[in-house]
Formats: sequence, C-alpha cells, structure tokens
Amino acid sequence: MIRLYDTARGEVRDLSLRTPGQVSMYVCGPTVDNLPHLGHGRFTLVWDVARRWFTFQGLSVHYVMNITDVDDKIITRARRESRSETDVAAEFEAQWWDAMDRLGVVRPDDSPHATDYVPEMVELIASFVERDVAYVTSDGVYFDVATVPDYGLLAGQPLGSLRAGARVEENDEKRSPLDFALWKNVKPDEPSWPAPFGEGRPGWHTECVVMSLGLLGEGFDLHCGGLDLKFPHHENERAQAEAAHRAFARHWAHNGWVMVGDDKMSKSLGNFTSLTDLLEKTDPRAYRLLVLRSHYRSPIDISPSSIADAERALERLDALARRFDLPELGGDHFELASSQPWAEESLELYERVVAYMNDDLNTPLAVAGLFDALSAANASADEGHLASARRLAQAINSLFGAMGLALLASSHPIDEAAGQLVRERDAARAAGNWADADRLRQELVVRGWIVEDGVSGTVIRRP
Repeated sequence: MIRLYDTARGEVRDLSLRTPGQVSMYVCGPTVDNLPHLGHGRFTLVWDVARRWFTFQGLSVHYVMNITDVDDKIITRARRESRSETDVAAEFEAQWWDAMDRLGVVRPDDSPHATDYVPEMVELIASFVERDVAYVTSDGVYFDVATVPDYGLLAGQPLGSLRAGARVEENDEKRSPLDFALWKNVKPDEPSWPAPFGEGRPGWHTECVVMSLGLLGEGFDLHCGGLDLKFPHHENERAQAEAAHRAFARHWAHNGWVMVGDDKMSKSLGNFTSLTDLLEKTDPRAYRLLVLRSHYRSPIDISPSSIADAERALERLDALARRFDLPELGGDHFELASSQPWAEESLELYERVVAYMNDDLNTPLAVAGLFDALSAANASADEGHLASARRLAQAINSLFGAMGLALLASSHPIDEAAGQLVRERDAARAAGNWADADRLRQELVVRGWIVEDGVSGTVIRRP
C-alpha cells in the first residue's frame, strides 16, 4: 500500500483510490511568462517520480498538468515588450517543454490551457453570483470565503485567524480581505471574454477547479503542487469546489521549497535562477539525483557544490552501467516491476526499496540503499561472482529507471569502426591473444575512446 502525507489531514495516510488500480492526478503547472526556474524543476521532478513509481507498482495513472496562459504577469511582459499575450505565452511555454524534456520529465496525459476553459469558468462564476456565494464589485467578481465553513483547512488555520492576519486595503469593496477575485473586469488593451457580469478575464484560482474536474471528474485522487500553492491558491480551489457542491481532491500533496542560502527560490525575492541555464551547464540527471536525495517535503539547497556532488555520484552509476553493459532505462518509457525477474539478491533489494518508496516516497533512503547495493555488486564481481553481481546490477538499473534516472553505459553513440575494433578485441581476448588485444585497445584510445574491461567484454566511452 502506498502512503503519502496528506496536507489536508496533516498526516501520512494510505492513498485511497476512487477506482482500485487507477490514479487520477492533477498537478498545478506553470504560468508561462518567463523561463522556468529551479523551483519549477523540483516540483515537476517530484511528481514525475511519483507518477513513475505508481506506474512501476502496477497502477494506471491519468496525469494532468495545466498551463496558465492568461495572467497579470503575461500581460505585463507583453506590454513591456510591445508583443501580444499569445506570443509571450507561446514563447515561454515552448521553453518550458524544452526544459522538461531535457530533465526527462514525461509529458502529461493532458496539459489544458486556461484560455481554452474560459466559458466553463464563466458558467461556474455565474452560478456563484446567482447564489450569493460571489458578488460583483466595480473591478470584478469576488468569492465570499465566509460561505465555506471550513475555509483555511489546507492552511491549517481557521477563518478568523486568517482574517486577523490579512492585510486590509483602503476603500476595498470586498466583504472580507480574504475574498479573492474570480473575474477581473476588462481594461484597455487587455485580453477579455464576454460574461453576464461584465466583459473581462478569469482570476487565477478558478482555472484549476474547472480543468481538474472537467478532465478527471469528481473525487479525483491526488492534487499536487509546490508548498507555495497550499495557501491561498489550493485553498481557494477547494473552496470553490465546496461551494459548487462537487467532490474535489481526495488527497492533497505538496513538495518543499528550493532554497538559496536561507531563502526560498522565487522571482519576487530576486534569487531567480533559470532552470534552462542549469541544464546548459550540467548533466540534467544531476538535478534529478539531487531531488531524489532529498525527501520531497523537505527544503532542498541547490548550489554548485551540491550539483558537483550529484555529478560525481552519477559517475559511479554510469561506471556500473559500463561494467555490466546495462541498458538505458527511463525516458518516456515507464518501468514495470512485474516485468522484472526479481530473484535472490535482486529480490531483497527490490523489497527494501519498495518499502521506502511506498512510505511517503522516501527517496533518500531508497537512493542510499541503491548505492549500497552498487558497492556490493562491484565487490561481488571483483570476487568473481559474476552471475550474482549482474543480477544485483540489473536490479539497481531497473529501480533507478523506475524513478526516471537513466544509467548510461555510454553517453556517445559508438560508430561502426569503433564497434568493429571492440568485437575484434573481445575475440582476441577470448583466444588468449593478448598482444592483439593490447594493440586493439591502443587503437581505440588513439581514436579518443576510454577502454574498460567489463564482465561482458570490452566497454568503451568518451572522456
């Protein structure tokens, strides 16, 4: 049984599914107004790992992640650069998907855009106005949070406490400082849509309610996102679903901050670092490994030293792949536990990693166990126990593959000439012709290859 921390309950509990064997999963995606930053990279990696692990365990996953393509920030950038909002959104959405592909994040089953769901949002808002759950002001439509008795559930605070801590704006027409915008009235030269309460555009908090229920249905299993979305965004989503009398997410899960020193990473704090920049300077797998080494609910510190340490760990993994000639896993392919021949040494490792991962996605312990197994596999091979060492190495590869981390026997394709030299060298070694084997090794070295003797024969790679 898979267990996850439920933000709404404040405890780790079983992931109770609406339909046995199927996971319906909604992840709040990006506002496409700028390059993705490291925090974006973390949340997509965390929930990509979760999705992969659910699939590995035999569950069928319907994964939805939205794209916010209408927003104040997009409009501001479009005005500053004398461009259309559509052009800005298209540019940075393309940058987003490029970064996700380089990180090895599997594309969602559905990636709805906010602008495609405006009519449904208008319908929902109109129903709220009709029932006095929402009210019209001079600048738009606001949701009355007092109409939801348990408002503040995800924040872990009652309505009165939240109201006391809220900033009160002068000349505010809102009934409460906590009331939030469902609809913003049209302004000159801004995108807008018709609505019975006045032309304008939707507020941010409504799009995910409409899209998640529209694509996953009522009572979907899991709503995920970064900790910064817990309140007010996710709370405001939940409040609207409650007000609409529609069963919403059965389980809420949030990942922790990305830290720079003592501060979380964000554009507003000025410590924004482009994910695109990181991926141009390092192996994208290093960031995935760094994320796996930290529990998803804990803060993670990203620095040159932590990335360098992850790259050194990757070198150990790739050396294992070369030694045992392991296939590259991960990518768009999902690993399935049922397809692996778990036996003897590999079965013990599998059961240990499953226990860690099913207990609130404890990736740090799982990764530590896999690196211990890596040392054991190398030691076993050194002692001549090649069959058992290979079984253990294959299990390590499969389990890392289930987390989306590919072990690479070679990061460069082997050309036909080099491949022929490898085959000739293996034949020479098999015949005991060591002089020819040494000559062929040197020829490969001259061609720019590093040559290693693996358990299955000659392994070559680029420096």
